[in-house]
Amino acid sequence: MSQLAKISSKGQVTIPADVRKKLHLEAGDTIVWETSEDGRIWVRRINPLDVEYLSAVSGTLSEWSSVEDDEAYRDL
Repeated sequence: MSQLAKISSKGQVTIPADVRKKLHLEAGDTIVWETSEDGRIWVRRINPLDVEYLSAVSGTLSEWSSVEDDEAYRDL
């Protein structure tokens, strides 16, 4: 099922009602845009818990960010 939407001058788009219904979206929900190298894009609803978890984990991701770490773990 394809749905058309027009992008506003501010880069905003209205999510069509059928898509909102299919994704169970309501005002205040959070969605994530995922892209691939070949230009495909996915939009999905995420739970607030996902955002909180990712925010908490993001602070720990920098502990292995040196060139030496990259070399040591490259083949894993």
